[in-house]
Amino acid sequence: MQPFTLPEFYVPYPARLSPHLEQAREHSRAWAREMEMIDTPQHGIAIWTEHDLDAHDYALLCGYTHPDATADRLNLITDWYVWVFYFDDHFLELYKRSHDLAGAQAYLDRLPAFMPVEGEITEEPSNPVERGLADLWTRTVPARSADWRARFAVSTRNLLDESLWELENINAARLANPIEYVEMRRKVGGAPWSANLVEHAADAEVPARVAATRPLQVLRDTFADAVHLRNDLFSYEREVTEEGELSNGVLVVERFLDIDTQAAAETVNDLLTSRLHQFEHTAATELPAVLDEHAIDPAGRLATLAYVKGLQDWQSGGHEWHLRSSRYMNREATPDAVAGLGLAAGLGGAGSLVPAAGLPGIPGIPSLGTSAIRVIPSLLATAPRRIRSFANVPFRVVGPTPLPEFYLPYTTGQSPHLDSSRQEVVRWARSMGLLDRVPGIWDEHKLRAADFALCSAGIHPDATADELDLTTGWLTWGTYADDYYPVIFGASRNLAAAKLCNERLRSFMPVDGPLTEPPVNALERGLADLWERTARGLEPAAQATFRRAVEVMIDSWLWELDNQVYNRIPDPVDYLEMRRATFGSDLTMSLSRLARGNSVPAQVFRTRPLRALENAAADFSCLLNDIYSYQKEIQFEGEIHNAVLVVENFLGCDRGRAVEVVNGLMTARIRQFEHVVDSELPDLFDRLDLDGDARAAIGSYARGLQNWLAGVLRWHQGTHRYEEAELRYHPSADRRPFGSPTGLGTSAADVRRLAAR
Repeated sequence: MQPFTLPEFYVPYPARLSPHLEQAREHSRAWAREMEMIDTPQHGIAIWTEHDLDAHDYALLCGYTHPDATADRLNLITDWYVWVFYFDDHFLELYKRSHDLAGAQAYLDRLPAFMPVEGEITEEPSNPVERGLADLWTRTVPARSADWRARFAVSTRNLLDESLWELENINAARLANPIEYVEMRRKVGGAPWSANLVEHAADAEVPARVAATRPLQVLRDTFADAVHLRNDLFSYEREVTEEGELSNGVLVVERFLDIDTQAAAETVNDLLTSRLHQFEHTAATELPAVLDEHAIDPAGRLATLAYVKGLQDWQSGGHEWHLRSSRYMNREATPDAVAGLGLAAGLGGAGSLVPAAGLPGIPGIPSLGTSAIRVIPSLLATAPRRIRSFANVPFRVVGPTPLPEFYLPYTTGQSPHLDSSRQEVVRWARSMGLLDRVPGIWDEHKLRAADFALCSAGIHPDATADELDLTTGWLTWGTYADDYYPVIFGASRNLAAAKLCNERLRSFMPVDGPLTEPPVNALERGLADLWERTARGLEPAAQATFRRAVEVMIDSWLWELDNQVYNRIPDPVDYLEMRRATFGSDLTMSLSRLARGNSVPAQVFRTRPLRALENAAADFSCLLNDIYSYQKEIQFEGEIHNAVLVVENFLGCDRGRAVEVVNGLMTARIRQFEHVVDSELPDLFDRLDLDGDARAAIGSYARGLQNWLAGVLRWHQGTHRYEEAELRYHPSADRRPFGSPTGLGTSAADVRRLAAR
């Protein structure tokens, strides 16, 4: 008996099947035998028989996911998928089942030698995985640009190396939290790797100038998440009940929300649908703008659109294959069941699937198969969820939010310079113009009530007076700017002016050089002053790193404005990942990283444990802020960027339940933070053979993040910024309360009145 009934999937595009399927089947079978993947024992274990390969039918997967590929390219793509699934099973049998972490590390360490970005392969393959990778790499990369080769090498390494993360969790009997799981599944699951192969199959590379922009990243990530979540639903029975696997999204949601398996499957499917809706929204609203912004020529645009179409084909084709492959749980959801709607699917075993590809008897119309029948019911079934995301009612009276008990096992000191920094930031803000009546964002009362010095005094308890003033200045400027954008640009929906503002702000952060133009308003004056004080004495590389952190924050505010225009409550995953940027997490962490000097190699900060540590800390702080600021943002600002609201919308629950879920995520992230510090960092030190100074510096950085967490919590407990009395405060009768209706809720008359001051 299946552990749950498969939910109704969102499949908006009919799947199509390549006419070269049979050729790909024959070719891949011969290739797998040549690579010794079939009936050849590995360490005494036969990974696959020919029956296994035929039953899994990876050629059918590729025929569905790449329906327009040429015969030769389909053969090559199919070989890649045979290889990646063989690797997965090979790694399972040899290392996961035996829990051989050392052997797995040695095995993975050899594989990069068979995929050089430049030059020839010089190592001799010693097993089918190495042999297959060497052959495929040699056949693929000569046709692709250096940029594509570099991206493909990274995604392939991620797919291989992060298998250790799964093995480490199995050894520790550790189940990932939902945020960690989505992040890591992208790497382990291999869909970004598949996205690279979509470019190769279509012979349509995304132009390098836009490959790293937010729209293309979101398209890759939403594609990856949907592919992986769908696979988790189909593979739950095999992975969880038969193999004892812990890396499955249904299991993660089941345990985290403490719900039964069927409810967890439905929730995972809702997230899958949300990710596909995000894919469509990004393709329709963000992608055209970024192609215009980077002046991509017609050929580059056509290549990008072919890539997007290829990702859509993959989603639909992958779904069809999951319905048919013997590898997965698909009883009661097979194409035969769909045929009951009135079409004869004609499905038998893996070798008799081709007739299911088409609807016969309609001359001149492509054969789309039974998948076409599911499109309209799929669209109708998911329409309420899509509509709900655009149906937020702004300025609802919600009242104060009861605070849960937060889990944070860390404390911090308090700088002795706190009182002087409180006075200095008022002087500084006035001199920069942040307290001017035009545009009327803040006054001195609001600044003192916010008490940003309290936050910096906990974040950097050992800072000198000047260092504390600098941190307080950055917190003040960043929050002022975050309040400034919805009032000045959101009210008028003037996204073009907001983009121009961002471009001007970049000019006040010169790398290794002086300012080239004078600032003309408070926002620019504040940034110019802070940048000069921060960049002083830094090497150009460190300046560039810090500048990038500021740019990530200010660019994320454009994303918020764009959502406000559409009144669109964000997708949960997109929100969490962008919230780190809108909160300015990387900016404040960058200040701490810079303080570590040169004792830590830069590449160490790019390792998974360090990134996991930073992301966990950032997520706790961002979600904490969202709970405290719920009334301010929902009732007084008409905002949609709040995790509690996002969870309410996604789960269809009330605020109380949403707060429980958000606090549960916060707790899970701190538990992960503890796990990284206690287990993953020591392993990283040994794996990289770091010296004593580097180990001490990373330990100091981790303690700095603990101070950051404790300082942020202390500030939220002590600031008046989120109190209802403060939200209703206004210094004179002609001004509405600060924070009440701003953004798109401010009327045109209010905008004119603000601009007149």
